[in-house]
This record gives sequence, C-alpha cells and structure tokens, in this order.
Amino acid sequence: MAICIFCDIISGKSTTKFEVETDDYVIFKDIKPASDHHYLAVPKRHTESLVALTKNDIEIVTTLESGMRTFLATKGIESNETLLGFHMPPFITVKHLHLHGIAPRSNMSFLMRFIFKPHSAWFKLVDEAKEYLENKS
Repeated sequence: MAICIFCDIISGKSTTKFEVETDDYVIFKDIKPASDHHYLAVPKRHTESLVALTKNDIEIVTTLESGMRTFLATKGIESNETLLGFHMPPFITVKHLHLHGIAPRSNMSFLMRFIFKPHSAWFKLVDEAKEYLENKS
C-alpha cells in the first residue's frame, strides 16, 4: 500500500492535534481551511473514498456525520452555516475517506465555494453520499 498521510496522522506519526478521537474515527483541523472553521472527520480504517464503499457502509458516513455535527456544536457553530461533505474521485487530494466540516459557508472565498460546491460531480453533501451508496449495486 502507498503511504497515506491520514493513516500516518491516525497512527501518531505526525504532530497533528486531534480535536476528537474515538475507536472509529478522528477529527482534526484541515491544513488548508476553506473558512474560519474547517475540520476533517477521518475513519481509522483505511478506505480510499466513497467509491470504495458499498450500501452496507452507509453507517460509516452516518457515524462521521454525527461525530462532526456533535463536535461543531461544542464550538457553537450553527448547523445552517455548516457544509458537510465528501470529495469524489478523481477530485480528492488524499486517498483516504474523509468528511469535510466547514463553517461558516458565508466566509468561503469564490474558489473555495467552487471546490466545495454542493450537488456537483466532485463534492457530495452527506445526504447525497448516503443516496449514492444506497443506489450502488
């Protein structure tokens, strides 16, 4: 397997500070934030992307979403100003499944609004990700 920066972070080979750590995932700050708050929820089990998941893996998406929402609430971040989603291959920079939690959406630059554009071929909101997995055969 090729070197995975997120696997290295999870295993402690990095100085990245975890905001949250559970048995299943970690949450930490994105190094290239798209807004004032930009965090990643990363499962500890290496999975390349949503494409590698099946209908049976919807619980992973639900767990990451729930964890991210709970964490953001502790920061006082309003859910209506939050963007939660996944990039789709080939538009991913790290080949390890991760959920972006970005807020406030209103502070995102034009470029970041494009990179994290909901309902696009390259970025799927959580509900779109679940629907994508539900419709996989």
